[in-house]
Amino acid sequence: MQARNKWMVAGGLLLALLLAGWAALLLMLPSDEELAAKVSAELQARLGVPVAVGSVGWSLFPVPAVVVQDAATQQTPPITIKKLTVHPSLPALLDGRLQFDRAELDGAVLPQLSLRALDKGLGGVQTKPDATVLARFVFRDVTWISRRGTSMVFDGEVDFDPAWRPREAHLRRPGVSPVTDLRLTRQGQEDRWNTQIRIGGGTADGEVQIKTSDKGRLRLEGTLKPQGVEVASAMAAFNRRSVISGEASGDTSLRADGATVGELARTLNTKTLFSMRRATLLRFDLNKAVRSLGSDHAGQTPLDTVTGQMDTQNTPQGMVVTYSGVKATSGVLTASGQARVANRHIESEFAVDLVDGLIGVPLKVSGPFEDVKVSAPAGAIAGAAVGTAVLPGIGTAIGARIGATLGKIFTSEPEPAKPAPAPKR
Repeated sequence: MQARNKWMVAGGLLLALLLAGWAALLLMLPSDEELAAKVSAELQARLGVPVAVGSVGWSLFPVPAVVVQDAATQQTPPITIKKLTVHPSLPALLDGRLQFDRAELDGAVLPQLSLRALDKGLGGVQTKPDATVLARFVFRDVTWISRRGTSMVFDGEVDFDPAWRPREAHLRRPGVSPVTDLRLTRQGQEDRWNTQIRIGGGTADGEVQIKTSDKGRLRLEGTLKPQGVEVASAMAAFNRRSVISGEASGDTSLRADGATVGELARTLNTKTLFSMRRATLLRFDLNKAVRSLGSDHAGQTPLDTVTGQMDTQNTPQGMVVTYSGVKATSGVLTASGQARVANRHIESEFAVDLVDGLIGVPLKVSGPFEDVKVSAPAGAIAGAAVGTAVLPGIGTAIGARIGATLGKIFTSEPEPAKPAPAPKR
């Protein structure tokens, strides 16, 4: 009985100490208004731009939580957060360490142009290499707005290892069919991740890794293998309209260099060798464009095969896409050429061979997406006909060269006169 009483006394004493400590913690915590002011000031100091915070509330039951609502940076356009709930680790707080078990973001708008203004402030946020500041991050209804105003909504979750290394990550486009998502899985403790991508009814699985130089700079390298990706559907998943439909497969390499993860994203370069079968050139009739000298190209062009290389390069002005070595065949024509797309503006040149005699007709497509101009000079048609007549039966290759060359001669502008050399003294 005496032993039992001793345990009861000890238990009561421990409970009293815990209650006393809990009461002291409650007294130390600031009010909601004080907390909102402190959060706003801290965010402004960290991000380098003023931040307005609607409200900040906290609770200790059933688990510690801080809720930030209606926060917005004072930018044009602003970055907005509808609701952010963070769950601090109580043992870490009592030990004087900043650590969070979980953070949940419900509703946010992230304009790309505004995010770039935060680089300088975010660069000053440093953590210990072996520290896990946040264990799990869950986000829902997060809207990304591209520099051109295209909006895309994402959901996902990330589990972190120390130093902000994602251990597992899942990013998805809710409400998009077919399923469009990305999964990353870290390989042990290496900065190397397996990737699983589902898009356009196909897949693009592979691997990415990040290397750190002696000076602290980062290099991202990776490979993906697109398989059975329906191009028009894949573009539509990101609210973009494709000029071609059909299933594509190939091999993609990725590379980027930078001092931060943000710089890696902004310098990302990809190179894809692709092939397509049973494709369709949408809203463009190549046959009609050649025969009308570019004045009429409404319609579609069925294509048996399309092959080529696509390079993308992120730049401060947006993504630049370059197509090279493109070759397309169908029952009525063949075409080859290259194109460059930047800032919703296209510049491209193709040589088109039609089965019934016109060979090597140069076709130029250029201008902003909203007002694309198509031209096939009359001289090019004449040159193509001459090429056919001069070399009957030899094949289209040499005839195409003659036709294209004569077409350029017939339509080229004279070169500007060179300035006369200065008289000798």
